[in-house]
Parts: sequence; structure tokens; C-alpha cells
Amino acid sequence: MLLTSRRLRAALLAAASVTLVAATLPAPEPLGIGDPLFPQLGNPGYDVLTYDLDFTYSGNNSKPLAALTKIDALVTQRLERINLDFTHGVVRSVAVDGAPARFVTAGEDLVVTPAKAVDAGSRMRITVSHTSDPRGTAGGWVRTTDGLAMANQADAAHRVFPGNDHPADKAYFTFRITAPQRLTAVANGLPEGKTRHGANTTWTYRTRHPMATELAQVSIGNSAVIRRAGPHALPVRDVVPAADRGKLERWLKKTPAQVRWMEQQVGRYPFETYGVLVAGADTGFELETQTLSLFERSLFTRSEYPEWYVDSVMVHELSHQWFGDSVSPRTWSDLWLNEGHATWYEALYAQEHAKKSLESRMRAAYRKSDGWRAAGGPPAAPEPPTAGHQISLFRPVVYDGSALVLYALRHEIGATAFQRLERDWVRDHQDGTATTADFTALASDIAGRDLSAFFTAWLYGRKTPPMPGHPEWRSVTSTRTTGTEQETRHRPGSETAPLSRGIVPEQSVKPE
Repeated sequence: MLLTSRRLRAALLAAASVTLVAATLPAPEPLGIGDPLFPQLGNPGYDVLTYDLDFTYSGNNSKPLAALTKIDALVTQRLERINLDFTHGVVRSVAVDGAPARFVTAGEDLVVTPAKAVDAGSRMRITVSHTSDPRGTAGGWVRTTDGLAMANQADAAHRVFPGNDHPADKAYFTFRITAPQRLTAVANGLPEGKTRHGANTTWTYRTRHPMATELAQVSIGNSAVIRRAGPHALPVRDVVPAADRGKLERWLKKTPAQVRWMEQQVGRYPFETYGVLVAGADTGFELETQTLSLFERSLFTRSEYPEWYVDSVMVHELSHQWFGDSVSPRTWSDLWLNEGHATWYEALYAQEHAKKSLESRMRAAYRKSDGWRAAGGPPAAPEPPTAGHQISLFRPVVYDGSALVLYALRHEIGATAFQRLERDWVRDHQDGTATTADFTALASDIAGRDLSAFFTAWLYGRKTPPMPGHPEWRSVTSTRTTGTEQETRHRPGSETAPLSRGIVPEQSVKPE
């Protein structure tokens, strides 16, 4: 049979061209942007501008969700192949700028070969039809008693959807979640409506500020959504198991005052909304997902947790909205800026509202600091996470060990300069990413002198330097400390006991 169609001949020539190009390319391999702790996270050659995520949930959290991910990106170098971080799902099809593209997996990357190379300086849209599997993941989807939630920190967003899974590449997000009508779906940002069709409802949410993939949140369940006003008429939205709405109100109503307190410390809240998401799951951690912090239900329902402890944990996650979410780490070695600051404001809140001495807590941290540094590295040069347990990165040195650096800094430059530093930091880098070098440079500028020696010792030293103002403090290396020591939620009740938040590994020890 002769081919007489001009369009058909052109299509076959294009296909032959793709085959020829593919034959000249090296074998697909996973790529990364060179993060020292997560070398294969992120991908070179493009900057994601927006994610449009569409999930369809059947009502059974043991079955994969149907999903469609659309990524709009700015191309920064000519790309004959495009790497996306993605694993734990089945890819059905990929298109680049509307044209079908070939794809294979390599490690935890989805490697896409477009019909033609994409030139630097151009915009591209990648569309991936796939499944998103909540079964057996080490992070990503969390199966709750009534549905699903997300916990993507540090490297688990690509277990949920394809993308550039590194906080250095923030983007705007749109979520569309289709679920049975009896359920409620929520996500980061503000709602943009819902549509009923048959037995299902599609919920749409959109962020007003860029967000790192690790901070994405989608929750589906038998949830109550409670709304109230915060400072400056800030929309405060809490999402809780419907059956627990009454018993949780005593905690939820505290959020507006906690936001107001944080604004007094560092300036206006940086996002369009805030709230608490309470999940019916034993996660062992709380997580600062942007605009909607994730908490496990037991934090609020177990009677052995004192009120001041729960309040402090809530403030820890709230303070991350400034430190870690609005100002995101450029590399994962900058994590101390997130957790050190969140721990600092958590401890300061406990001192001001529950008379739990900040100095006593910092002295206890100083005593343990050498041991923490031996176990996990100094605050700004942490050891890599344990293989297969990526969240083991969240060790004590990045919590109280890093808050201790801020305590020393305040002594070094004075309380007035320190408060200015905090405010200028979150203002200057709002909606962006920043590094440890950015922070130390700003501190030196505000102090009016070079603080390089101070920061080199405190952030990179294997031994804890002398504490300014407290030469009598001593640090003792514990023989019980090991290189795999992981953060736990300590028994509450002592004003010097450090509290743990953020991601905490599965081996978390809770009060008995």
C-alpha cells in the first residue's frame, strides 16, 4: 500500500528523527542537582513554574489513585532528555508541549525523551498520566483511619507525583482532588470551588505563594473544616476528624493568638491562610506543610502531654511557615536554619507562656552538644542520612543543637541586633530560598563586624565553642551517642527536656 498522505509522511519522518536522536543519546540515568545530602534529588536544565496536580481517589486508601500531573517550566539549558523525580507509581503516558514523548525509568527518575529537543529560554509543559500509590511508601502518602494525608519531607514528594523534588526549585501549585461525596478533600492554599458529578466531588485549591515539593499537602477523609479569623482577617482553616471536632476546639482556638505572637517576633504572617490538619495516624512526627501544618491526633488527645508542651509543638510548626516554608533552604545542609529557628521560637514561647526557662533548656542542650555533633555532624554540615532511612537526617543537632547556635548569636551581637536580624531575614528572602552563607552575611552586616570566625566555630566545628556570657558551661560527649542516633519526642514535664517536631523517624519514643 502506497502512502499518499502528506501529513502521514511527515509524521513518519518525525518518528524516524526521534529514533535517530534517541540512538545517539547515552543510556538514561538518574540525575540530580548535586545536593551533598541527597545527590539525586532535583534535576538540571529547567526551573518549574507551576504544578497542576489532579488526583482521583476511590475511597479505598489501599488502592492507587489515578493522577495527572502537569508541569510548566522554564528551560535553562537545551534538553534532549528531561529527568523528573518519580517513583512508586505506574506511568501511562507522557507528553511534552502536547506531543507524545518516550519515557523510561532510571533509579527513582522518570526520564523523558521529547519528540524534539527543547531549547534554552523556552517554556515547556510536561503532562504525565500516572498512578499514585499509597501502599508501602517510606513517606509521601500517609494512610489515616479515614483516608489519606501527605508527609513529603525530606525526599518523598516524588513518591506521590513527578517533579523537581528539591526545595531549591519552588513553584506555584494547583490541586484538583476527586473523591466520593461523603468525604472532604483539602490541600495547601485557598479553595477555588468544588464540583459535584455523579457520586463524586472535585475540590480545587491553589497556592498564592511558591512552595517546595516537600511541603505539599493533600488530605482526604471524613473531615470537618473549621474556619475562623486570625490577625489582619487572616483566614484560619483547621481540618480535623469530624468526630473529634468538639474535643479539639480547645486547641484549635489558640491558633490566632499564636500567629499574633509570632508576628510580634518576626513580622507579618507570610501566606494567604493557615491552619492545623489533624490526622488519624500514628506518624511519630508533626510537619510544617505550607499553610496547613500536619499533626497526629494523639498529640491532642493523650492526657500525659502537658498543655505547655502541646502549645509549644503547635508554635514550632507555625514558626516554620516563616523559617523553612517562606524562606526555604537552598540545600539540605541548610536545614539548621529551619529547625533551629522553629525550636528557638517554640522554646521562647514556652518561657513566656509557661515559665519554662529558655536558659535552662539551652544549658542542657550545650551539655549534650558535643555528643550530638559527634553523632550527626555540626549544625551546618550534617552527616548524610542513614541509607534507607532518609528522615534520620532530623537528628537532635538540627533541633536544640541549632537553637543553641542562635542563643550564642544573641549573646554575641545583643538582643536588639538579633531581633532585627530575624525580621530582616524573613523579609529579605520571603518566597525564596537562602543559604547559611546568606544568613551569616546578613548577621555580620547588622552587627557591623565580621562574624566569620564565630559562625565557622559554631556551625562547622566538631566541638562546641565556649558559650558567650556563660564560660562555665561544659559539654560532655555521651558514650551512648552513636552515628545513627535519631530524634525522639522526649518525655514532657521537665522544662529542660527538648521537644521534637518536624520529621521524626519511625523509631520515635513516646511517653508510656
